[in-house]
Amino acid sequence: MEGLSLEEKIGQMLVVGFHGYKAPEHILDWLSEGRIGGVILFARNVDSPHQLAELTKTLHGAAKNPILIAIDQEGGTVARLRVGYTESPGAMALGAADNTGLTEQVSGVLATELRALGINWNLAPAIDLTHNIHNPSVGTRSIGADPEHVTRHAVAQINGFQNSGIAATAKHFPGKANTPVDPHVELPVIEGRLEEMWSTDLVPFRAVCDAGVAAVMITHVQFKDIEPTYPSTLSSRIITGLLRKKMGYKGLITTDCMEMKAVTNKYGPGESAVLAVTAGANTVLFSHTREYQEEVYDALLEAAESGRLSERQIDYSVQRIADVKQRYPAKPRPPLSVIRQPSHLEVTLRAARAGLVLLHNDRRLIPLKQDERVALLEFASHLEQPSLSRSTPTVFSSLLKERFPEYASVWLDPVAPTSAQIKQAEQLTESDRVIVATRNAHLSPVQKTQTERFLGRESILVCLRNPYDAGIIQCETTLLTLGDSTPSMQAAVEALGGDFTPSTRLRVPLTM
Repeated sequence: MEGLSLEEKIGQMLVVGFHGYKAPEHILDWLSEGRIGGVILFARNVDSPHQLAELTKTLHGAAKNPILIAIDQEGGTVARLRVGYTESPGAMALGAADNTGLTEQVSGVLATELRALGINWNLAPAIDLTHNIHNPSVGTRSIGADPEHVTRHAVAQINGFQNSGIAATAKHFPGKANTPVDPHVELPVIEGRLEEMWSTDLVPFRAVCDAGVAAVMITHVQFKDIEPTYPSTLSSRIITGLLRKKMGYKGLITTDCMEMKAVTNKYGPGESAVLAVTAGANTVLFSHTREYQEEVYDALLEAAESGRLSERQIDYSVQRIADVKQRYPAKPRPPLSVIRQPSHLEVTLRAARAGLVLLHNDRRLIPLKQDERVALLEFASHLEQPSLSRSTPTVFSSLLKERFPEYASVWLDPVAPTSAQIKQAEQLTESDRVIVATRNAHLSPVQKTQTERFLGRESILVCLRNPYDAGIIQCETTLLTLGDSTPSMQAAVEALGGDFTPSTRLRVPLTM
């Protein structure tokens, strides 16, 4: 912090993203001038491990001051690094396995690969509880519904990341378990009482703060009982009053991406950034738009020069940022050969097997017989880039095809399947064994209706995302992967083939 100009101090508080596999010139210029303190990466920036390692080397090399390079690598559904990297089961699968040592190992695997790539800040884990099956943005990202259970695994995840040299981030404070809408789309408003949150949502956050988590991310949710005016990201009552003072947290506080509509629908980029920092945030994330990033820097600098942001407050934030950078430096890097090394793949597959739930097998249809004609009807978004954090129909289908010689499949759009897709699926229902694989049918009436139409007494329901599909769709043979990462789908195929019989029990209620 010593020797930084005011302009550089303001830059330390700004974390930005960009599009493409190479850093644009303006990003390199900002780094060399000290105008930004960090960069956030997405799947859009990732082509291969070698390319990504070179990109981060370029970013670190261009920076006048040390920087944080951040990514969302939760594992499971939210993972920016997929093909070519070690994928891991998601938080709910780890919670179902309920082995904190294994949870810590999985996080250590992810952290080791991030370090090899030059990334030193992981925007994970999500330690929200799951209270509401209709919540569109938590689901299998959550460890579970019980605060003590979530706490044990949250601490294990953070230890796994940080003991392996990566700054971890507990999100989304103060908890978005009950959000009825996605903050990417609009501002969720929660009516719950703070006194209730002390024994539910806030329990894991208190524990990880005490355990020394490097950063806490604030969510774009308005909690009316605590803050009648602002979303949490802009609320001094929540950031300074609740997190800093009542909970005693002394680490780095960051916003979620400030370009979400929960914020931008009401506040401009510059004003929202100033409000967030005034409320107590140390870094603000603007992940996508150059014009917003420029406006934010200018607005923060103007607020500092006018006295709206005090020098003491700025220095406090810069010190929190500097502490994380000193504790989690980008060098030395492990060699790129650690990526997808056999021991990493073994750990994540073992975790996926341990997190697989055979909910029903009343008719003993699992394991499948090798000579059966197997048909897969899979609801999945068809994407060109499987590295994106969305479903892709290729992995589960490919794994089944390798296992069963008499095999056919069709993928259906999970929101609006076409008549051609439905017709092809109907033809495949004549197979000996029909597997219907859903992805969040509990949030899609069309998917639910079509799934019920395709299922027969000799069918198998495989819920590849949230387990709540099994709460609204009745099937005598039901398998829950608790996320559609590659190891979770591989474990499901192994169970279908009889390699092992899942013995894990589901640790979240199917209806809430």
